[in-house]
Amino acid sequence: MAESDEPVEPWLNLEKRLVAPQKRVFEAFVDAEQLRRWWGPAGFTVAHIVFDAVEGADYRIAMQPPDGDVFHIRGTFRVVEAPRCLSFTFVYEEPDPDDQETRVTLTFEAVDSGTHITFDQGPFKTEARLELHREGWTDTLERLDRWLA
Repeated sequence: MAESDEPVEPWLNLEKRLVAPQKRVFEAFVDAEQLRRWWGPAGFTVAHIVFDAVEGADYRIAMQPPDGDVFHIRGTFRVVEAPRCLSFTFVYEEPDPDDQETRVTLTFEAVDSGTHITFDQGPFKTEARLELHREGWTDTLERLDRWLA
């Protein structure tokens, strides 16, 4: 198989424009108390959080879905460049067989009307897992938008 014929693991890319200033949006992502208030898809809450956004530090978030058991995500902060860039690993502690560790990178760009966020996550093992994350992160960014308003 030629190198160009190798299967490519899918990546998620989202973009969102928020009315809030760049510094405020970045802080909402790196301050544990703020994150607790808006993080997660619609209906989810943060049951517990260990979170210090410093390069090399680990984090752990206990998520409570509206129906079902608490689950945990964890990872390590790789890049923390206020107020422009945040990057961290992301893995479920109770993984689905199709899960694997991914890398999340967010860039925050100041624009006239507020902040433009570019969100990338991957690689995913399957398209189904990518779509699950697309739905979750789309909801999460909508919750952030409402919380900042």
